[in-house]
Amino acid sequence: MTEMRMKKSASRFALDRRTFLRGALATGASVALGTPLLDAMLDGNGVAHAGGEPLASRFGLWFFGNGVRPEHWIPTGTGTDWTPGAELRPIVDAGLKPYVSVVTGAEIKTATHPHHSGMTGMLTGMRYYQNGTTRDTIVSTFAGPSVDVIASRWIAERTPTPFRSLELGVTRFRGTDEGTTFQHLSHNGPNDPNPSEYSPLAVYRRLFAMAPDATFDLARRSVLDAVGDQIRGLQPRVSMADRARLERHYESVRAIELRLAASHAACAVPAEPVDPGDDPMGRERIADQNELMSQLCAIALGCDLTRSFSMFFSTAGSGVIMWPVGAANGLHQINHDEGPPFPTVHAAVVFTMQQLSRFLGILRDTPDGTGNLLDTCSILVTSELTEGWRHTNTDFPCLIAGKGNGRLRGGIHHRAVGANTSHCGLTALRGAGIDVGSFGSAEGEVTTPFAELLT
Repeated sequence: MTEMRMKKSASRFALDRRTFLRGALATGASVALGTPLLDAMLDGNGVAHAGGEPLASRFGLWFFGNGVRPEHWIPTGTGTDWTPGAELRPIVDAGLKPYVSVVTGAEIKTATHPHHSGMTGMLTGMRYYQNGTTRDTIVSTFAGPSVDVIASRWIAERTPTPFRSLELGVTRFRGTDEGTTFQHLSHNGPNDPNPSEYSPLAVYRRLFAMAPDATFDLARRSVLDAVGDQIRGLQPRVSMADRARLERHYESVRAIELRLAASHAACAVPAEPVDPGDDPMGRERIADQNELMSQLCAIALGCDLTRSFSMFFSTAGSGVIMWPVGAANGLHQINHDEGPPFPTVHAAVVFTMQQLSRFLGILRDTPDGTGNLLDTCSILVTSELTEGWRHTNTDFPCLIAGKGNGRLRGGIHHRAVGANTSHCGLTALRGAGIDVGSFGSAEGEVTTPFAELLT
């Protein structure tokens, strides 16, 4: 069975952008595999779809906990003439500076409670919603929708996709009793989070409609095998360039299938179940997890399965043990215990930015139309405080990555001392073509983006 929708023109073979290859697994479960953006789906100039609609714009949120070391984070120079501090050096070393703008100097205006105020202020432009108290602190949740939910709702009303959004997690939540503000990133409203998925295998099965099965063998029950006849039938009808794109796309899907199959088999061997993210020494495989989630996110965006995502690299007040940089304790505790000049905290931020650079690099290296996925994205990158020792909310870390289909300039350092951090959220939304009039409420509300970052 096929659901490929094909159009003939006088001069060229054309495909609908929402072409899916459909088939059935040996179990009888149906699968649907999207195609990458091909020449056959574009107009003659490669700047719009064959039917005339504009290329997709995507919104993303990438979050890391516990802030930065400002002395190593804030670049020297402003505008396009800036030099990164050591903690932003991985972005420049990866060749991503033209895609990433840095905002420094902005501050949370809604409240000053450690972690809680920065998390909700940055992501909703609102004060946290307090549910109660615990120990010497509070229990809170988001008072309104997070910026990714605002984006996904706006997009879904105009260009619905199979998945309104994807919520992905890298380093796991290590526990606190301070409410959903700490445990979850994406929120619809008070006490209504969209939990991040931390299993690459579960994300994969969700994207490709695989039925859950404890004995699932990805090597035998492959999505690509299920749609193989359609792939072979499509390739002769498209251009040589499109054939190459199809081959690269399906090779990447096959590679993920094989990697997930291997890790699944390894996890099934022990007598007692273990977290597939742990190595034999009980440490999270942080880089490997980030790699898989980054690849899956790129495939979901490239296949137009979704146009909105959130990546929860580490939670607010994260207790992740950054063992790759020599940490033996949770990052949150090290922020309190290590003391100046915080060498382990600094190294952890550098490592985190290396993982962000890998994620952005995968998007940049994934072709999309005449450009790449990062060209079409507007991604807000942030944390829940400035630095973890003093829990400050001034000079807040904010990056906006991607070109937003030409809406974002990229490569800018904008120094905005005393500005409202909500301008970051509104700028990222506008960069994705999401034409909301304001972001936030009360002291956190803004109606203008950072114009310096927009074209």
